[in-house]
Amino acid sequence: MSDLAPILFFDSGVGGLSVVAPTLTLLPNAPVVYVADSAGFPYGTKSEAEIAARVPALLGRLVERYRPRLVVIACNTASTIALPVVRAALDLPVVGTVPAIKPAAAMSRTRVIGVLGTEATVRQPYVDDLAARFAGDCLVLRHGSAALVELAEGALAGTPPPQGAVAAELDGLFGQPGGDRIDVIVNACTHFPLLESDMAAVAPPGVRFVDGGPGIARRIAFLTDGQTWPATPQPGRLVFTRIAGRERAIAATLAGRGLPLLEQL
Repeated sequence: MSDLAPILFFDSGVGGLSVVAPTLTLLPNAPVVYVADSAGFPYGTKSEAEIAARVPALLGRLVERYRPRLVVIACNTASTIALPVVRAALDLPVVGTVPAIKPAAAMSRTRVIGVLGTEATVRQPYVDDLAARFAGDCLVLRHGSAALVELAEGALAGTPPPQGAVAAELDGLFGQPGGDRIDVIVNACTHFPLLESDMAAVAPPGVRFVDGGPGIARRIAFLTDGQTWPATPQPGRLVFTRIAGRERAIAATLAGRGLPLLEQL
């Protein structure tokens, strides 16, 4: 395998950057191809059938074009719906993203956890299973927010999220019966860690946030252990499936964050 074989990160938008960052902390010279399916954005409001058909087809094309050493589906919604099909179709390691309910349960003192994701993610049976296996003694409250996904995309395009809009979305958790006792929120959408400081500013004191990014980074490092990398950090590729005004604004921001090479699939 060439030293320059990249890690390919895939998401509907820019949320997967919250997985890229901890990965590059562990593997600073890893070449990165970051793919945002802007033509299909957002995934969280789509049906399971749409996502199950779209994601494997796109990843097949991307693997053929970029020849990565490993694929990361840096999207909770796509992972909970399409991961088994993608793994069956691709002849290389595929790492998925799942809600960090296990570490949240270990952190919680009140035994009330909030799971904040997209509408498609929070309704998945996979989340039921995680809650039963790792947080059986906790009250696990869920809220699906399409608005926070849009706010995260807008933030990277240069529009800071209004504090009131962020607070309104968190009220979807805190306003539920028992929500006043939430002490840990699982950011079950990779977009949401990008807004963590904004959410922390409007959440009740003492509420902590957890996401799967660091754990995914450790898994990537484990799966690539012993492989060779370039001697120096490499400029990353930013790929959109559609490029319009917002994508160009995002690309301008990310050009200064290690992803200067813009392409369209």
